[in-house]
Amino acid sequence: MSKPLVAIVGRPNVGKSLLFNRLCGEKLSIVEDTPGVTRDRIYAQCEWRGRTFNIVDTGGIEPATDNEILLFMREQAMLAIHAADVIVFLTEIGTGVTAADQDVAAMLLRSGKPVVLCVNKMDSTGPVNPDIYEFYSLGLGDPIALSAVHGHGTDELLDACFQYFPPEEDEQDDDERIRVAVIGKPNVGKSSLVNLILGEKRVIVADMPGTTRDAIDSPVDNRYGKYTFIDTAGIRRKSKVDDRIEKFSVLRAQLAIERADVCLIMIDAREGVTEQDTKIAGLAHEAGKASIIVVNKWDLLEKETGTMENMRKDVYRDLSFMTYAPVLFISALTGQRTQKLFELINYVNEQSHMRISTGKLNDLLADAQAHTQPPSDKGKRLKIYYMTQTGVCPPHFVIFCNDRELFHFSYQRYIENQVRSVFGMEGTPIRISIRQKGESENS
Repeated sequence: MSKPLVAIVGRPNVGKSLLFNRLCGEKLSIVEDTPGVTRDRIYAQCEWRGRTFNIVDTGGIEPATDNEILLFMREQAMLAIHAADVIVFLTEIGTGVTAADQDVAAMLLRSGKPVVLCVNKMDSTGPVNPDIYEFYSLGLGDPIALSAVHGHGTDELLDACFQYFPPEEDEQDDDERIRVAVIGKPNVGKSSLVNLILGEKRVIVADMPGTTRDAIDSPVDNRYGKYTFIDTAGIRRKSKVDDRIEKFSVLRAQLAIERADVCLIMIDAREGVTEQDTKIAGLAHEAGKASIIVVNKWDLLEKETGTMENMRKDVYRDLSFMTYAPVLFISALTGQRTQKLFELINYVNEQSHMRISTGKLNDLLADAQAHTQPPSDKGKRLKIYYMTQTGVCPPHFVIFCNDRELFHFSYQRYIENQVRSVFGMEGTPIRISIRQKGESENS
């Protein structure tokens, strides 16, 4: 199962993005004293009391509005509420309980999800402002006094969320299904591929972009294993996303990538890799997902000797950050090579779960340094002490050295290439963190 998800919701301008940045320790959300600045949900990973969880920032909810942007923000906040394990409802002390707060509270109560009520902008220390007691009227339990600016109350907030997280063993008690997200821009054949795999028309197929509005889960059991295929709405360029439902679909696709084990990145053979394909592939890469590049509509392309290899080179040229991903040429219409998908899905999923012993990694490191010496700068040479693996999905390695400033990106890429040449890891991103001696592996 995926990690617990905490959604921060509330009306505009109560400090949601500031709280999000405070909790995740990075300035990921734009913070500006103007309502409606945060329009898209932003995800980040956090840790509290030994548990890793995801946190999502949302746009402000205006329950009663005719404004197109605010309506969209309300819809995408509702998506976050639906997906979340715990909801943090943020209000603020300056305005007291507003009619909008009451409407949002009623919406959250109807959702049936656990809600942690917080009253923000309580920045002064000393006795608690008695105005906080007004927030009991929302019917959501004890309000937590919070200052997103100074960090007061965040421990209490995280403790309150923690009590609602599912037991940790439940997260690992998966049903052994590999979750496969089928992603790509509109009209590349995502639904046709899912229907072919399912052997039935589970997903509507039409020769027009934007037919699939939702992310649809479909279980598949066959001789290769057990899978859940997630067909997603096509992701369009933002300049073309002028319909609220289409924007909603983009968010669902991003959520599908988040909970997938493997992403099938579908590309139209007739068009080759477009700028939008690059952005979609980047979403899977940044999320650390095992991936397969699926070139569809291969039956519609006129071919000559070397056509396939030339296109493979073009794909890797245009997706230069993803040369680790295998490329498969298929036709979702005729079924050409689609059975090879399952073997590849199993393979890249195994690769993303691979663990390598510290001993083997340090043997590789010694050979790599003997072949190509670490860089130096102004007479000071980089010394690499050891390398260890700290995680999987994607595989994460930590390298300890004398000075991380000397560890140039090009040498880091060289080490990654050595890891891949010896251990494979095809189809999965690799994360490498550089630590100076004395720092912990997880610092």
